[in-house]
Amino acid sequence: MHVRRADERYPGGDPDAGITTRHAFSFGPHYDPDNLRFGSVIACNEEHLAPGAGFDEHPHSHTEIVTWVVEGELTHRDSTGQETVIRPGDVQRLSAASGVRHVERNAGPAPLVFLQMWLAPLEPGGEPFYEVVRGIADSTPYALPEAAAMLHVRRLTAGERTAVPDAAYVYVHVVRGEVRLGGERLGAGDAARITGAEGLAATAGSEAELLLWEMRAT
Repeated sequence: MHVRRADERYPGGDPDAGITTRHAFSFGPHYDPDNLRFGSVIACNEEHLAPGAGFDEHPHSHTEIVTWVVEGELTHRDSTGQETVIRPGDVQRLSAASGVRHVERNAGPAPLVFLQMWLAPLEPGGEPFYEVVRGIADSTPYALPEAAAMLHVRRLTAGERTAVPDAAYVYVHVVRGEVRLGGERLGAGDAARITGAEGLAATAGSEAELLLWEMRAT
């Protein structure tokens, strides 16, 4: 298990435009050949958007893009004709496939914080695909077979334990709160990259929310 702390993330975004970003993986000018991916995960970006701020239309291809709103509301529009508002508890997925363009904005009055996770598909190309799962439950993992991955959402009360999936690769991100995992104390923004996970559990030191990517070897 390798732990990466919140303050180890690479800074990005455009603070003058109301956008502050923290990158968990090698990204843009922050090239790190030893931190390109873990399993299928190639990016985990924590985005902070001030009211009215956003990302103008830009392209993606050959990437599975999964978004989790921490607070506020995210307005999404893409070249497939989809336009939606994503709120905490919703899972948004945009399969860029052979190519898609999208816009992301904070059109609301409050600050917006969201995580955007990019996963590499098993096969490139195909037709772009978009969906939103509203109010996903802890007991209902979100399957992403195109990337040999499954997302688990865990919301814990203080002292509560939750099993970490047994898998070739598991990426654990602490959205909020504090947990103990494998002898390590993890706080908000910290992440653990686990290879060959077996019999592990996380225990919440406070009310906590975790995202866990379960990935098989490819």
